[in-house]
Amino acid sequence: MGSSDRIRTFIRGFDEKLGGGVPRNHVVLLAGETGTMKSTIGWNVLYFGAEKDHRTGVYMSLEQSRESLVAHLCGMGLDPRHVEDRVSIVDLGMIRKNLEGMAESTWLEIFKMYALNLKRSLNYDVLVIDSLPVLEVMARFEHPREDLFQLFEWLRDLKATIFLITEMKSRSEDFGMLGEEFLSDGIIHTKMERVDDANIERRVRCVKLRGSAHSPNYYTLTFRNGVLETTAVDGT
Repeated sequence: MGSSDRIRTFIRGFDEKLGGGVPRNHVVLLAGETGTMKSTIGWNVLYFGAEKDHRTGVYMSLEQSRESLVAHLCGMGLDPRHVEDRVSIVDLGMIRKNLEGMAESTWLEIFKMYALNLKRSLNYDVLVIDSLPVLEVMARFEHPREDLFQLFEWLRDLKATIFLITEMKSRSEDFGMLGEEFLSDGIIHTKMERVDDANIERRVRCVKLRGSAHSPNYYTLTFRNGVLETTAVDGT
């Protein structure tokens, strides 16, 4: 079992580069372009955290349907049914659809209600939110930077480790447009890298992680037989 003050990613070879994992109650951006396994990494934290460290968790999807997400995860060998006693998947997109027209509530209030009620009922250790850009659009911030600051502070008050999945454009170095990189306690960045004319690799690195002596380097990210793994970029 891992250290009680660290949340392991269970990416083989990567947690040791983070000083043992992500410190508890950190708010971390899981940022990258499409196809770099951000959602899989987020679920990996929850799945193996439940299986190996007996942690409770919630995966909150704001856009992808529960059925689509479950089908994807099963195809990756990470069947949600194996950890359903400790990990819940919340399809907020369906909830939004069902509550459409309820002028009394904003989508941000709906999101907060579910996140808070699940914290009270499950007392989850880890919350994965997929994704932050969708949440920002839903929220319709009147004062974007100040409102986002208040949202991050509200997330910290949940007393859970939060992973915020966020989309980036290819080759972009911006982790957000509203100061997300400064508000977060950590950033894990995934990207595609062309290695020759025929091959492209997924790579991952920890950009920042407060309170940790972490490696800033990129590592090759692979997924085989249900296991995420990192190796040095040169393959050694």
